[in-house]
Amino acid sequence: MRRALAACLAVMLAAPGFAQERATRAEGGVLRGLDRVNGHTEDLDLANGETVEFGALRVRLEECRYPAENPEGDAYAFVTIHRNDTDERIFSGWMLASSPALNPLEHHRYDVWVLRCRS
Repeated sequence: MRRALAACLAVMLAAPGFAQERATRAEGGVLRGLDRVNGHTEDLDLANGETVEFGALRVRLEECRYPAENPEGDAYAFVTIHRNDTDERIFSGWMLASSPALNPLEHHRYDVWVLRCRS
């Protein structure tokens, strides 16, 4: 069910009318990472296209968008996450700040979610 919702969201966000008329592309965004083992959290301030390491992960922010008529409104970002040790991609997709459980990173140790876009 969650995968089906994520697929519908990806199609909607990729639609030319939605992406170009109702949303504004930000310069970057802020994501938060949580290491569940030690309780460590870290805010990851990224420019579009930038990659940072968080624990055993490499987190890349492809693009961050926000509602054009409400810059303080809900942010959504396309994020790609790889494991450092095997270079395996473990997440690639859109994350929404207001609904982090809609399309979450599914990892036994780490959580990563979008907080906001920055411009």
